[in-house]
Amino acid sequence: MSPELKLIFTGVSSLVTLVAFAPYIWTIYQGRTRPHAFSWIIWGITTFIVFLAQIEADGGIGAWPTGLSALITFYIAWLALVRRGDTQITRSDWGFFITSLLSIPVWYLSSDPFWAVVILTTVDALGFGPTLRKAYVFPYQENITFFGLFILRNIFGLLALEVWSITNMLFHLVMTAGCLALIFLLLWRRHQLSHN
Repeated sequence: MSPELKLIFTGVSSLVTLVAFAPYIWTIYQGRTRPHAFSWIIWGITTFIVFLAQIEADGGIGAWPTGLSALITFYIAWLALVRRGDTQITRSDWGFFITSLLSIPVWYLSSDPFWAVVILTTVDALGFGPTLRKAYVFPYQENITFFGLFILRNIFGLLALEVWSITNMLFHLVMTAGCLALIFLLLWRRHQLSHN
């Protein structure tokens, strides 16, 4: 694929990232979306480290949308804390959080971007745990469109990668699966509640 086309895919992926986050952040300010703070902290940490690992694995400009996503994710984590998002913290939430922090020295000690991405993608997938738990109980407090746009963002992120390897692709593929699972859970629970 030509460098120009990869640059276009990077631009589209970055644009979709901004388009996805902007209304989500706006609904937080309106009080209609109450993100789980720990999920967003975990996702911020892991996404940023995956961005660094993708750069190290020659992901090139295709890694830029991941870095942009990490920065905005940290902002949403901060909003969840200061705007009184869902801050109900369970033991399992602490487990997900501690695991995400432990992944940092594991990556450093392994010095291998592949293992870093495997570990961090696993932790990021586990980061869906608190949000899935909350979505089951409060399915109207999450925004389906947002997670749908992230599926689109991940597809363009894959297309923008300069090197297609499991190291560079795994994160996008697993996050797409996580977003799909969350969307199906939200739709199913909303359907259930509307018929009770």
